[in-house]
Amino acid sequence: MRDKAELLSPAGDRERLQMAIHYGADAVYLAGRQFGMRSSVVNFGDEDMRWAVSYAHARGVKIYVTCNTLPREEELKLLPEYLEFLQDAGVDALIIADLGVLELAKHHAPKVGKHVSTQFGVINSATARALYDLGADTVVLARETPLEDIRKIRANTPKELRLEAFVHGAMCVSFSGRCLLSNYLTGRDANRGQCAQPCRWKYHLVEETRPGQYFEISEDGGTFIMNSRDMRMIEHLPELLDAGVTSLKIEGRMKSAYYTAVVTNAYRHALDEAMAGKPLDPLWVAETEKISHRPYTTGFYFDQPGESYGKETYSSDASVAAVVENCGGDGWATLTMRNKIAPGDALELLLPEGAPIPFTAGEIFNEEGLPLAETKLVMMRYRMRLPAEAPSLAIVRKLIRVEEGNK
Repeated sequence: MRDKAELLSPAGDRERLQMAIHYGADAVYLAGRQFGMRSSVVNFGDEDMRWAVSYAHARGVKIYVTCNTLPREEELKLLPEYLEFLQDAGVDALIIADLGVLELAKHHAPKVGKHVSTQFGVINSATARALYDLGADTVVLARETPLEDIRKIRANTPKELRLEAFVHGAMCVSFSGRCLLSNYLTGRDANRGQCAQPCRWKYHLVEETRPGQYFEISEDGGTFIMNSRDMRMIEHLPELLDAGVTSLKIEGRMKSAYYTAVVTNAYRHALDEAMAGKPLDPLWVAETEKISHRPYTTGFYFDQPGESYGKETYSSDASVAAVVENCGGDGWATLTMRNKIAPGDALELLLPEGAPIPFTAGEIFNEEGLPLAETKLVMMRYRMRLPAEAPSLAIVRKLIRVEEGNK
C-alpha cells in the first residue's frame, strides 16, 4: 500500500467543477477573473468563487486558485485586495509563477497555501529548496522534468515540500509554456493567459514572388509543423508515486465538462489501484481514448518525446450525448442533451463507480411525453430509459469515432 497521493483536476466553470468533484478529484484548480493563465475561460467571479469553495469543501475537496500570470507594475496595486478576498473566500492554495506575487501572498493571504506554478520552470532540487525557504509548500514541476530527476529532487528536498506533476493533457511546444509565438503572430500574450495556440495551426509555404499562393508542404496538404502530442501517464502512476510525486495534475481548464469527467474518472480508478498495489485495469486506459485528444505520449518522463511528423489532429472514440438530471429506480431518466442521438444508437452510461455500461438507445420522449425520432436541440430535456439507476451528473455517450480536426 503506497502513501496517499492527490488527484488534481481542472475546472473552467461551475459545471466542470461539479464534474471534477463528482468523478473523484481530491482537489480542483481554477481561476478568478484576473491573474490567471487562461483568460479566455469563463472562470469564476467573486460570487462563483465563494460558491466553488463552499461546494468543494462540503464534499471534502480542496480549491486551488491560479495567480500565475506575470503582473506588470500597474497590476500589482490590484493584487493585495484580490489575495485578501481569496483568503476570506476560504481557498486552500494559490498557484503562483512570480516571486513578487509569492511575497505579496505571504503578507496578504498568510493562511492560504503557496504552490509554485509550472510556469516557474522548476527542474532541480536547488530551485525547489529555495522556493520552500521562500514560503512555498508545493512546487509544480516543469513538464520537461525526467522521472529520474524527480526521484533526486524528492531525495534532496524537505519531506514537507509537496511535489506536483502533470499526468494528462496538452503539452506545449515551448518550455513549460514560456512562449512568445502567440504574441508575435496575433498580439495575444501567452504569458498573460491569452495564448491563441498558433503552434496547433496548419501551415503552408508562400514563395516571395508569388504572394497569396499557398503551397503544400506535404502530399496531403499543409503541415502542423509545431504541433505537439498530448500527455498520458495513466499506465505509469506507480512509477510517479515511487519517485515521490504527491499530487497528480490533469491539464485542461479550457476543455469540456465531458473531458473533465472522463479523465478524472479514469485517473481516479487508476490511482486507487496504484496506491493499493493492484495492476491497472486496461479499461481505464481505454477511457482516455473516448475524449477528444491528439496522439498520446509520455512526454519527457522516460526520454525525449522526439519529433512527430503526423497531423496530430484531434480524435475521439465517443462523444457526449447527454447529462443525467435525475433517474428513478426503474432506469427512466430525465437528461439534458449535448449531442444528437436516436433510438437504436450504441451508447454507454458513465458512472463514477464501476465500469461504463453499454446499451442501445430505446424510445426517446420529449417533456410532453411524445416520442422523438432523434434529439435535436442542445440543452433540450428528454426522457429515456437507462440500463441502471444513475445519479445526477452521470453521462450518456455515443460510441462513434469523431474526427474533430485540429482545434
